[in-house]
Amino acid sequence: MDVLAIIAALVLVAIGLANLDAVDGFEMAARQAVIAAGGVVLLAAFWRFRSTLLTALGWVTYVAAVVLLAAVEVAGQTFNGATRWIGIGGFTFQPSELAKLGLLLVLAAVLGSQRPAWQRFVLAIGLALVPIGFTAMQPDLSTTMLLILLTVAMLIIGRIPARIILPLFAAALVVAPLAVGFLHPYQLERLGSFLVGSHESPTGAGWAVRQAHIAVGSGSLFGRSGDPLAPLLAQYLPEKETDLALASVVEQFGLVTGGVVLVAAIVLVWRLALASRVPRRPHGALVAGGLAVLLGVGIIVSVGGNLGLLPLAGVPFPLLSYGGTALLVHLAALGVALGIRREGARRRLWTVPGWRRRRPRLMRLIALASTVLLVLFGLYGWNLQTERGHELAAAGEDQMTRCIRLPAERGTITDRHGAPLAVSSSAAENAVAEVVAVPALVRSRPDDVARLASLVGQPTDAVRAALDAAPDTTLSLPVAEVPRRVGDTVTAAGIPGVLVIPEARRTYPTGALLGPVIGFAGIATPTDTQRWPNLPPGEIVGRAGLEQQYDSVLRGVNGRQCVYVTPTGVPVVMGERVDPVPGADLRLSLDLGLQQRLSTGIEAALRAQRSPQAVGAALAMDPRNGQILALASAPSYDNNVYGPPVDAGGLRALANAPGHPMLEHSSQAALPPGSTFKLVVAAAAVVNPVIPPERVIPTGGSFTLGGHTFGNWKPMGPMNLVDSIAWSNDVYFYKLAHALGPGPIIEAAHALGVGKRTGIDLPGESPGYIGTPESVAADGGTWYGGSTVILGIGQGYLQVTPLQNALWTAGVATGQMVTPRLGMATGTSGGVYAALPAPAPTPVPFADKLGPVRDGMRAVVTGGTATGLSGLPFAVGAKTGTAQDGSLSADSYDNWLSAAAPMPDPRVVMTAVVQGPGTGGNSVKGLITEGLRYFHDNEAEVLATDPVQDPAAGG
Repeated sequence: MDVLAIIAALVLVAIGLANLDAVDGFEMAARQAVIAAGGVVLLAAFWRFRSTLLTALGWVTYVAAVVLLAAVEVAGQTFNGATRWIGIGGFTFQPSELAKLGLLLVLAAVLGSQRPAWQRFVLAIGLALVPIGFTAMQPDLSTTMLLILLTVAMLIIGRIPARIILPLFAAALVVAPLAVGFLHPYQLERLGSFLVGSHESPTGAGWAVRQAHIAVGSGSLFGRSGDPLAPLLAQYLPEKETDLALASVVEQFGLVTGGVVLVAAIVLVWRLALASRVPRRPHGALVAGGLAVLLGVGIIVSVGGNLGLLPLAGVPFPLLSYGGTALLVHLAALGVALGIRREGARRRLWTVPGWRRRRPRLMRLIALASTVLLVLFGLYGWNLQTERGHELAAAGEDQMTRCIRLPAERGTITDRHGAPLAVSSSAAENAVAEVVAVPALVRSRPDDVARLASLVGQPTDAVRAALDAAPDTTLSLPVAEVPRRVGDTVTAAGIPGVLVIPEARRTYPTGALLGPVIGFAGIATPTDTQRWPNLPPGEIVGRAGLEQQYDSVLRGVNGRQCVYVTPTGVPVVMGERVDPVPGADLRLSLDLGLQQRLSTGIEAALRAQRSPQAVGAALAMDPRNGQILALASAPSYDNNVYGPPVDAGGLRALANAPGHPMLEHSSQAALPPGSTFKLVVAAAAVVNPVIPPERVIPTGGSFTLGGHTFGNWKPMGPMNLVDSIAWSNDVYFYKLAHALGPGPIIEAAHALGVGKRTGIDLPGESPGYIGTPESVAADGGTWYGGSTVILGIGQGYLQVTPLQNALWTAGVATGQMVTPRLGMATGTSGGVYAALPAPAPTPVPFADKLGPVRDGMRAVVTGGTATGLSGLPFAVGAKTGTAQDGSLSADSYDNWLSAAAPMPDPRVVMTAVVQGPGTGGNSVKGLITEGLRYFHDNEAEVLATDPVQDPAAGG
């Protein structure tokens, strides 16, 4: 008896039974074990079979297989689109498996006979075509392919001359492309995915190979059979009992067991190859050799398909895979082959036999090639596990995990002193929470359903009906919205499959006072998804203002409650829970008191004039570091209308409101700056002294150039630069601009931040506009001499934001340019705040020459157009401006005032613009006066803030 062959076969059968028990349960394993016992009996019986009866056995088996294959066409059972089985009561039989043995035996009889080679060839082909044709019609592509390979192998080892075989191969090559047309769509998809390299795709034809790789890669050395998630993961491996049985074995019992399977397969092939070389008759030798080829090819194709190295052809692993018919046939065939060996002389495989002429050809090479391939496949599996094991294990867990998002609470926004400007109210007493359930996990436990209904104050029948009506794949079903304290009670109850998700409602205590600055948060739009591609559906993000600008800081990190699901998506058990991480708080540089003072002044100024379309803006900035102390805009909007819940009526009113209340007018609205721009022109003049600052020149009531007369706002006498700034002498600046030309003015303007964004940390900032002769020409216009003249008084191809105006005022007053900033620091309530990085101030290129311009600013207050500021208790430098604006009525203007205090080392710059007649209650001067007075009286409180940690210090 060939003990090694018997042990190798029984090892494969035993491991296959263990795999069935692990993935399908004891009942299926026991059924296969009964069949295996019958197969062992057949093996023993055929081992005692006399070789003289081999021919009769072959013909009986072949005829029976053909008859049964024909019966399949008439009365076969169909599964998954294939008709391959005959059923008798509760027993099913697959005749194609018997056809393998029958064809093997008759081919051995024919090819081992004494007939001429051409007769043996014709008879062999004729006999093979019958079962091949029947299996192709079922369709059973894998068995058809194995029968074809068996036939070809038998012709080769049966010593049919090459001159006869080669034309057959040539004809096969010609016909092979035509066979593609007979493949089913799923077969074409499998073949195509392998050829184009997408055999591991997570969807489509690559799904099975992907799952096989996950099984092999995550199986470790000794398997996952003790892992509580192993049974669930096994459900994701298709055909785990048959086509992908080897991958399942590695997943359940580890790479070591997989190696045992390959070693047993190699031993079995070698022992059958040995058996083919010892019988006295060619007939018996060809039976053993053919079986070695049949098993070897089946094993190689199966292992290669499991590893994705060959197309997944649906070939089960012999003796290992589930299938009663195949197991019986393979064990019976093994008994026949070993019985033939028993009757032969005992000799080693590498010993030259006494009969050379008719022994099976190439058996040593076939056995060696099979061994090399299986060893290489084994090494590939080892590499797959060692190199990609963690990745594949993670992919395996990820595919069976579905998670319910636990939203993170959004961080609070405060002013520099901690006064709340935007808060999330999930912790408030009036906050609400949503109770959700995983229906598939809860409805199977009636007591938990009743307890849940009682806790949320709903009828048990209603809760049960809602759970029963939900599809099995529903991940979370809202059960009730309850007060926070009720939600805490539900959480404490610890009902499996029930979650309480706090609903954080964003509220804005200051409302319209800072609406355009703070902005609002809401459900992400498609635009937001493009900006942040990884947003989960329904995520709350900042949609405008600082909420949008600092969304990544404020949003926090969502948590998750994971649920493990079957391949069909049905939840089966709760998984990992990761609590959300709240967003960081954002501390602003704003002082709420100064903000209220400027906003009140702007609103009063706008109420005092006639146009409903008019707008106003005012801001206060620390010129030493760019911190924005106040940023008022009118008309404004109350950002609480965006909810949740959304105030639909409030949104409709906003859509129809005049004056664009959604705009933050200090940074997003650009207007002609009027005479406040004279500070920029004066800066260009001191750098390029075409008219020395101290020179007094005649001015008067108008200036004429090229036939065009440009008027002064009132007739004035001769003046120098300082006096002309103080009195805003238009004629002086007409002449100065004409003498300078556009180049120096534009160059100085760029150095002082005109025509470009300031860099403030608010979205949607306007860059303003300053034209050049070249840019105007490029836009189809013409730059005339008069264009330069009116640029000298801040009109023409020029528009600026109030923020840009404040920036050049600060630049002239201090000699340095700063980047305006609202965000000061981030941190958590009661924790350490870290300062946000801010660009360092940069010197104005001509700072050392700006003395006359600063003197002019001071003169504006002491004896010029803004003497109303002279009563303040500190020295102020300022510049007024009145600009014509085509969007306003004929008697309305853009009224500007920009001031710095205390001079000569200012600690605050205030700039305001109000549209209207510029007199009476809407005077911008009164607004700035009140703002500066408030700053002076409360400077220490305005500038105070809690300490922050320098981010460069770490920690």
